[in-house]
Amino acid sequence: MSFGFFNYWVFIILLMIGLYTVMSRNNFVKKMIGLSLFQISVFLFYISMGKISGGTAPIVISGSLDTAEPIYSNPLPHVLILTAIVVGIATTALGLSLVVRIKESFGTIEEDDILEMEDGA
Repeated sequence: MSFGFFNYWVFIILLMIGLYTVMSRNNFVKKMIGLSLFQISVFLFYISMGKISGGTAPIVISGSLDTAEPIYSNPLPHVLILTAIVVGIATTALGLSLVVRIKESFGTIEEDDILEMEDGA
């Protein structure tokens, strides 16, 4: 395994753990944790793709004595991920508040138990 691609391996591992957790668990809190892991892996992927080796902040200084043309990093992926993190936190908070409401209504947060209650009613 090359350390140059370490971020991508971590992305794949987190993505698969999150997807497996969402699909295999019946507990709604565990499903929310799986969704959060899935989101974090996508954030890591976009940040890793936005990184340029040797790149600098896109600040142009006129009259610079350096004649070499600098390599600028694009700040857009990082700004988009910062916004996505805020939206992800809000979405997770909303999901957990729905889990609390489901617990109050049905007395459980297990998906199978709620489906049995719905079928029996």
